[in-house]
Amino acid sequence: MERARSFPSRRRLLKGAALAAIPYALLPDTRATAQAAVVDYPPAEWAPASASNRTASNRPSSYPVDYVIIHVTQATYPTTLSIFQNPQKKVSAHYVVRSADGHVAQCVREHDVAWHAGNWDYNTRSVGIEHEGWVDQPAYFTNALYEESAKLTAAICTRYGVPRDRAHILGHYEVPGTDHTDPGPNWDWTRYIRLVNFV
Repeated sequence: MERARSFPSRRRLLKGAALAAIPYALLPDTRATAQAAVVDYPPAEWAPASASNRTASNRPSSYPVDYVIIHVTQATYPTTLSIFQNPQKKVSAHYVVRSADGHVAQCVREHDVAWHAGNWDYNTRSVGIEHEGWVDQPAYFTNALYEESAKLTAAICTRYGVPRDRAHILGHYEVPGTDHTDPGPNWDWTRYIRLVNFV
């Protein structure tokens, strides 16, 4: 016995045509919404490090956040992001700040432990910020880099109640047991701490 074919009603066809005519520009950008849900610092771009280069955690419940640690990449911004995305490298930081314009990428969520300090205790209790450049090339330490990094550090300090001082905003070289020298003698600590306190 032959079944009767069902055709969509005229009303259903018109509704479908109307929906198809809505310009995509009027629809919400799901990528932007997903990005905003991932980053801890809204101006940041999400550029995730490999899961092999960090430790999943639930900070500050699992570990308190007591420090912000300042690094210099000794590499370009894109190279640093690719290093963090390489599971063989076993290194990451929560953020990377680009020299030219101060653009911020978040590579590890703040509730997770990034592998940046070379000291497990300090890794668990800090947020690490890498800055594009080389310790012996102060031209990389632009106004934009200082200003945008200071805004980021101030936001982190506010979020976790970290004092905005040199006892809690450390250079990588100040981490016990490290053999690193960054951010180096050309990093202007006086200027940086002043910016962190006045943004």
